[in-house]
Amino acid sequence: MIKLIIDTDPGIDDAMAIFYAAAAPDIELLGLTTIFGNVTTPIATRNALRLLEAADLSLPVAHGAEVPLAMPPFSPSAQVHGSEGFGDIPAEIPKGRPVAEEAADFLIRMAREHKGELVLCPIGPLTNIALAIQRDPDFVTNVKRIVIMGGSFEEGGNITPHAEANIYHDPHAADVVFAAGSKVVMVGLDVTHRILCTQEDFSAIAGQSPELGGMLQKMSEFYLAFYATVGKFDGCSLHDPAAVIACTNPELFEMRKTPIRVACEGEEIGATLADTTGSRQAVSVCMGVDSDAVKSLFLKRLALLP
Repeated sequence: MIKLIIDTDPGIDDAMAIFYAAAAPDIELLGLTTIFGNVTTPIATRNALRLLEAADLSLPVAHGAEVPLAMPPFSPSAQVHGSEGFGDIPAEIPKGRPVAEEAADFLIRMAREHKGELVLCPIGPLTNIALAIQRDPDFVTNVKRIVIMGGSFEEGGNITPHAEANIYHDPHAADVVFAAGSKVVMVGLDVTHRILCTQEDFSAIAGQSPELGGMLQKMSEFYLAFYATVGKFDGCSLHDPAAVIACTNPELFEMRKTPIRVACEGEEIGATLADTTGSRQAVSVCMGVDSDAVKSLFLKRLALLP
């Protein structure tokens, strides 16, 4: 069993990933930290609390950075996840409140308390993780792995021709994290574009898990409709769930060791590129995936939800 914290900007596929972690018997979910991306950070914090309450989990949520390290803030793309993050599901005020610590400090403390055991899975922009690295020189030493949903090595981008959205929305932070080296795993578009979930899959999830599966099915209608507008009619990519699954089942992914740098200016800003300077340690870049096995595991775990 792994000890896991998910850094999240919920987000429809974030909800899928969090519910997967809640159901997985090989994951001890220790909490969530929030970041801007699919929604603003305040909405992300509200949505993280909502998801935990829906799953009947009493876990800490730490509110994270609200702007990138060096770039100006941006407006979330409401056409992908909806203005409130969950498609057409309206906003609700959760009963719970975030912890008093900000996300980076919470991550630093949890890494110290669970030294050598904590797996961190950021599935939004990497600002909180970069801040933790900058504030605590022992942070990277203390964590077991940092498994990132983000980037693209050979696949091309999904927000520009060069960049994947999570990296694009704070390239300077991403560059700090990739410089951390060997404990970093990149689960990017090279593999997540190969794992698709269809309308029929979401209907099956709802049939087995009427409450939380039904919530995901409702969200998925908006998400699948967005994918159709960009010419993808065969389902939605399981971006964030794939990263969580890579935390527990790395054998389902083929990884290439290579140093990575992030372009922080110019036309290629946000691109994750091979670093040829010799100054960086290699990270593990997922380049292949047993997509059927990952999808099967995703559906199997979600069937355990209420």
